[in-house]
Amino acid sequence: MKQRMWQGFLAVTLAAVVAGPLWGQTLNQDLQKLVQTPAVTGYEWHLSSVLRQDMAKWKPQEDELGDVIVAIGSGAPRRLLVTPIDEPGYVVSDITPDGYLRVQRLPQFGASPVFDELSSAEPVTIFTASGRAVTGVIAGPSIHLEEGGVPVHHVLTPEQVYVDIGAHSAAEARSTGVDLLDPIALDRHLYELGTGKMTAMAVGDRFGAAALLEMLRHIDPSKIHGTLIVAFVTQEWSGGHGLERVMDRFHPDQMIYVGPALPGRGPSAAGEAPTKQPGAGVLVVGTSPQAPLTGLGAELQQLASAHGIPLATDHSASPQPPGYLPKPALPASFAHLAIATAWPSTPAALIDSGDLAHLAELLELYLQGSFTAPVMQALAPPRIELPARPKTAPPVPTILKDLVESYGISSREGPVRDAIKQLLPPWAKTETDSAGNLILRWTPAPGEKGPSMVFDAHMDEIGFQVKSIDDNGRLEVQWEGGGFLEYYLGHPLLVLTSQGPRQGILELPNGWQKNGLSLRFERGATYRVDVGARTADEARQMGVKVGDMMTIPKTYRKLLGTIATCRSFDDRVGDTALIAAAWALGPNFHGNVTFVFTTEEELGLDGAAAFAGELAKEDRVPQYVFAIDTFVSADSPLESKRFGDALVGHGFVVRAVDNSNIVPTRDVQEMVHLAEANKIPIQYGVTGGGNDGAAYLRYGSVDVALGWPLRYSHSPGEISDTRDVEGLAKIVVAAAHSWK
Repeated sequence: MKQRMWQGFLAVTLAAVVAGPLWGQTLNQDLQKLVQTPAVTGYEWHLSSVLRQDMAKWKPQEDELGDVIVAIGSGAPRRLLVTPIDEPGYVVSDITPDGYLRVQRLPQFGASPVFDELSSAEPVTIFTASGRAVTGVIAGPSIHLEEGGVPVHHVLTPEQVYVDIGAHSAAEARSTGVDLLDPIALDRHLYELGTGKMTAMAVGDRFGAAALLEMLRHIDPSKIHGTLIVAFVTQEWSGGHGLERVMDRFHPDQMIYVGPALPGRGPSAAGEAPTKQPGAGVLVVGTSPQAPLTGLGAELQQLASAHGIPLATDHSASPQPPGYLPKPALPASFAHLAIATAWPSTPAALIDSGDLAHLAELLELYLQGSFTAPVMQALAPPRIELPARPKTAPPVPTILKDLVESYGISSREGPVRDAIKQLLPPWAKTETDSAGNLILRWTPAPGEKGPSMVFDAHMDEIGFQVKSIDDNGRLEVQWEGGGFLEYYLGHPLLVLTSQGPRQGILELPNGWQKNGLSLRFERGATYRVDVGARTADEARQMGVKVGDMMTIPKTYRKLLGTIATCRSFDDRVGDTALIAAAWALGPNFHGNVTFVFTTEEELGLDGAAAFAGELAKEDRVPQYVFAIDTFVSADSPLESKRFGDALVGHGFVVRAVDNSNIVPTRDVQEMVHLAEANKIPIQYGVTGGGNDGAAYLRYGSVDVALGWPLRYSHSPGEISDTRDVEGLAKIVVAAAHSWK
């Protein structure tokens, strides 16, 4: 029953992704839509519906397993072209009393050894049987709560996987429609690197579907001899049931399997993995790639040679995975076509678009002796735009979204500084000092004797810096700032060049496919990024140079209620609070108050230190500094509640003790009284990390550090509640007016 309910899924959840037929599109646009439609093995119904809808002119059938089948012609011979469409993922296996989802991996065995580790702290989507797509985040350790920067509860197996959808109870989680057996897929986008390389989660599981769609777009039925069956099959990752069903139903005389080259299975197959890299052309793969091709493989090789299509051989295990029952015999006339996939079954799986075009071309030539050249159109690069200047105070979530979607690595905060200036009120006259700090000042009324105060929030975020460019075009990069590098290895990155953003991937270490390898950050180590360049000159022509900074692509996503997720809430929430407070204070406020948006906090409080030093030289040291920064919270199923125990959604936090500062008890109490008098929810406690206010201590200021509870610090899936952000803005206004 639940499977049948999936067939209505598309109309509700994927209209924006799959709007319009595939037939008016280019090959890589087909691939983009296919990749962005998740299809966890055994739960492919939504992708099956997409395929059936977009191939309507061929009157496709869909069988009991969700296989989508097009039959053209009649009689003998019966030729089968088949490609898998599923991917690894998770299924909900339990819902905890406090609203987290527990999971089981699908397939239960056989996915990449680092699949769970690379999924840690990543945004995901849960697909409910009622047709709703629910956004979530896989929980991950927070850097500032771990002893010595080593995660105690590192996500290595499904046992450590908890999915956070922003619920506070099992009942609230279930109210979204989420239930046991709902599939969970990592969020993904198709990105184009240089020289035609394309990267995305599941791109290695979808290139065959894109090639067959391109072939069907141009096929002439009158040129088909006998019966052609084109099948998009399910459950390849979990037993090959879709392939088995199609073979048993049609009993083909000839078969071409179009799908990824597979590593050998079982202990005896150690080292038997595909060897070709993207750009090698079409691959004919089998268990003995060194042996001369015979039969159908040899025919395809001759056809490719005659038309100038690059073709090579490589190793692959059988496309029929082992199971409980014997598999149907492959026809005597059989070939397995593939293209090389680097980093398969990771968020940074990578193929070459030229290989894909050649594959589609070879299939069309094989079927009808002619071809129409596939159209390959460049994907649009990421767009980074400043928000429109508001005329009235924007809502806090709007400010926050605009800021977190801006990029500003330490020492490269310019885009964030520009976004802040755009979001401040029109009357706000700012200045920028030599350290890049953005400063907004109010002046006291004549005779006013209130305390001098600085409210400080930093603009920068963690990321990487290009240290050198190898002769082969790879970038050698260094990690800048604290955090678990494991969250970024094997994922797409965005290189922020002077010519605009350039996509890349942070490569995994050698041996990443071996069982038992754990991805561990080595301080000071050099890591490699692939931007698609084949030489150092090609990388430079792309605008990449030594010193460029990079971070992960990011998107602000709403979870349940007022909870949201994005990379760089640290410290764009602090910036948001100050912007909202500036609007509330207005141009006619009088007080000895300064707002400063600082640089390079993640590298050691450098911007705040420069600003504090200048104030000291000018004999303008503030009596109080209110550093606005993250309160890294243990409000997570992975963390000990021994400290950092502030709850998301329960109010802003006095960051009373951290690694850099201890707030005097009298000032903690004063802040509690001020918040209670203004009916602002407040929490206080102990956390890790440092804050900008510590830079002012040497000059005599008192640092009353403020923050908000944040889950999964310095990860791609940070979580905050916008009610806490609003409370933070309100307490800044209250303190500016009446702090004593």
